[in-house]
Amino acid sequence: MFELMENDSIGAVIKVIGVGGGGGNTVQQMVDAKIDGVEFICANTDMQALEKTNCKNVIRIGQNVTKGLGAGANPEVGRQAALEDTERLKESLQDTDMVFITAGMGGGTGTGAAPVIAQIAKEMGVLTVAVVTKPFPFEGKRRMDVANKGIQDLEQHVDSLITIPNGKLLTHFGRDVTLLNAFKAANDVLQGAVQGIAELITCPGLVNVDFADVRTVMSEMGMAMMGSGSGKGDDRAAAATELAMNSPLLEDIDMHGANGVLVNITAGMDLTIGEYDEIGDLIKEYASDEATVVVGTSIDMEMKDEIRVTVVATGLNKKLNKKQFKSVEIVREATNNQPEQPLRATRDDVDSQNSGQAVIDQLRGNDKVQESDDYLDIPTFLRNQLD
Repeated sequence: MFELMENDSIGAVIKVIGVGGGGGNTVQQMVDAKIDGVEFICANTDMQALEKTNCKNVIRIGQNVTKGLGAGANPEVGRQAALEDTERLKESLQDTDMVFITAGMGGGTGTGAAPVIAQIAKEMGVLTVAVVTKPFPFEGKRRMDVANKGIQDLEQHVDSLITIPNGKLLTHFGRDVTLLNAFKAANDVLQGAVQGIAELITCPGLVNVDFADVRTVMSEMGMAMMGSGSGKGDDRAAAATELAMNSPLLEDIDMHGANGVLVNITAGMDLTIGEYDEIGDLIKEYASDEATVVVGTSIDMEMKDEIRVTVVATGLNKKLNKKQFKSVEIVREATNNQPEQPLRATRDDVDSQNSGQAVIDQLRGNDKVQESDDYLDIPTFLRNQLD
């Protein structure tokens, strides 16, 4: 007889480290969202920025290098700052199973320190995933070159890497969306994926997801996509899945042929096996024939007439190593609350996809910004989002 396991301590330890101003802003939004099962850390050279954050765990790096100031848009300063505090960074990652590193690339601290932190995590055996932003086109070629170089360095030390070009915020939302809400949409890409993975791994259930399955999907996979979507009504399953797989904010990468796919379906007790099957069919179109797929189903008793789908697709544009990865189908179920008669949906062949982010409709209805050539002149407190 299956029993719901109530001890969350047996789950994997997941942490999110925001590096620099942009990464710190992302972490702050996620702390406000109160995501269960995840620990948050802010690492920065700028003492003033750390004093303002609502994140409890902060690491001021490079005190002897920057004297508590920022890195001055110099990645080498950011790198040296992280190297100075290697031991403190290692200590913050002790007993960690998975870490998300988020940063804005093109500045100093995030660009320089993120690869160092990633290398530390990888050497400690931590599953390491980076989610970073690229500069706006108007910021110039030099900053973009700095960002691209930082991304190349970062890619050498992470298991999976997701990039979000800030330029897509403008092209997708248009000139009328507020800058704060555009940045929030970019942050939602990471938030949705972290929340989905945390639910999949840490929520108690009839069968707990083995973290080894997640590691198989995401380890040494290179470029990746991630996102989540929600749907209501008659076509809720298809709507949620399409939103999750087609984010307009992510880097332009061919999503077909993913070698690893992680899917989490969250719904109430009204989830049907037909909807489960429909989601699987939509995702199957994107996965390679020999993809490793992990599918989780979380039952949230508070959700009514709604489905949330989170998808992480890895190994994009990468040839599958058949000796390392085999075609398998893994189904795990987790429940946030104990249902009287828990669902048990199975599937013979769920293959998969790619990732995107459900962009909230309300972003289009916010206060307008001035439509002038200077409207993108970002004040300092927002400029930190890009550093």
